[in-house]
Amino acid sequence: MFKTKRDLVYIILAGIFIANAVVAELTGGKLIQIGPFIMSIGIIPWPVVFITTDLINEHFGRDGVKKLSFITAGLIAYCLLILFVAIQIPAAKGISTVTDEQFKTVFGQGVWIMIASIIAFLVSQLIDVSIFWFLRNKTGKKMIWLRSTGSTVISQLFDSFIVSGIAFWMTGKITTAEYINMATTGYTFKLIIAICLTPMIYLGHYIIEKYLSEDPISDGD
Repeated sequence: MFKTKRDLVYIILAGIFIANAVVAELTGGKLIQIGPFIMSIGIIPWPVVFITTDLINEHFGRDGVKKLSFITAGLIAYCLLILFVAIQIPAAKGISTVTDEQFKTVFGQGVWIMIASIIAFLVSQLIDVSIFWFLRNKTGKKMIWLRSTGSTVISQLFDSFIVSGIAFWMTGKITTAEYINMATTGYTFKLIIAICLTPMIYLGHYIIEKYLSEDPISDGD
């Protein structure tokens, strides 16, 4: 199935990327509060998305990220469609352990979040890849930390405010002050995590380069 090790690496990175992006959307409806700060629980898987985005950017180019981003957005939209259909079908009375009200409470609010996330996801990914390659062309293969963190700093600013604005502020779930608090907190958290994960990006680059330097997988392996 995989003619080269490069094919295998891309499939693995793509799988990790898609899985974490979809999980983030499905869990995004739950808000948590840490002290005075409010954020969505869906923020937890995003650091993994940051790492895989940078690794795909570095080893497979901007087209690799753009194509995967559109595929992922399509899969998120597919999840949204399935949730919409599932909400419309009534639960079996006296048999289902989850009532229609419970199901809709959890996943119904997720519909708006997923719509917001699809928009924010595509906008932020396209911004991320543009900034990444602008810095990559300026620095060559050096200063991985600069293009990885620099692209995240800008792209996630848009992502945080677009998601919170469409999913929570525009729908009247939170006030303007809460919106600013939530978006700023989410952005700050992502930024701190992105900086802390810089060593993981270097480790990922090292492992992939070492793996790809070996002989390609032969047909039938």
